[in-house]
Amino acid sequence: MREQQTGAVKYLLIVAGLVLVAIGVVGILLPGLPTTIFLIAAAVCFAKSSPRLHNWLLSHRWFGPIIHNWNETRSIPRNAKRVALLMMGLACIYTAIVLDSWYVIVLVFAVMILPAVFVYRLPLSEDVAAKLKTETSN
Repeated sequence: MREQQTGAVKYLLIVAGLVLVAIGVVGILLPGLPTTIFLIAAAVCFAKSSPRLHNWLLSHRWFGPIIHNWNETRSIPRNAKRVALLMMGLACIYTAIVLDSWYVIVLVFAVMILPAVFVYRLPLSEDVAAKLKTETSN
């Protein structure tokens, strides 16, 4: 476990972690806003400030598996990947419909393409688990 912070830094990390969890929850509902990265950052903040909050986040039935998969294998579940790519695509389509400026539309698409490629290239947790199971059985 990482070294625990004390004093004001500890409380700032707790507040930052709680804010990051809140942004991650909003990211579940808002197209274009990621969830996983905010939850991973919150886990780092809690690991350095509050073992109780860190354990809560890691044992959470929705957030825990995502963080465990990322920490262990740098992979994401198939559904998380689908939803992330779908929401990014919908955000781009919505932007193209709502905005009048071609420059801004192109900018939004350009900014969205790198995270989309990153998410697309991430391995699936299910595939990594199957591969690890095969390797350990041999």
